[in-house]
Amino acid sequence: MSNTPEYDLDIEVESGFLPEHSVPEKQQFAFFYTITIRNCSAQALQLLRRHWVITDGDGKVNEVKGDGVVGKQPHLKPEKPFSYTSSAVLATEVGVMQGSYTLIDEAGNEFEAEIPPFRLSLPNKLH
Repeated sequence: MSNTPEYDLDIEVESGFLPEHSVPEKQQFAFFYTITIRNCSAQALQLLRRHWVITDGDGKVNEVKGDGVVGKQPHLKPEKPFSYTSSAVLATEVGVMQGSYTLIDEAGNEFEAEIPPFRLSLPNKLH
């Protein structure tokens, strides 16, 4: 969970393995991640952009940048959580994701909300 104090924004992450979308013999391991963003501040915010840094178990880094999340630039009303699920495919059984969101407040001020590292891993795998 991360917290951006100026705006009182909480970000929670849950991740897991998607065996039905993985092809281990081709070194394709699919993972899901569900992000829940709760705007605990008094004003509405809008999520404009995302930036992910995805590192596989061999240290290979892939950066992903783009507008919004899952095709949306959601408005985050106070105390109304927004959740979405997406996925990533790695060449290894374990990896790490981290990143940030760019948001804008009602006054037009943009800010970054950091997403701390979280693990993508097959069940019972250590790295």
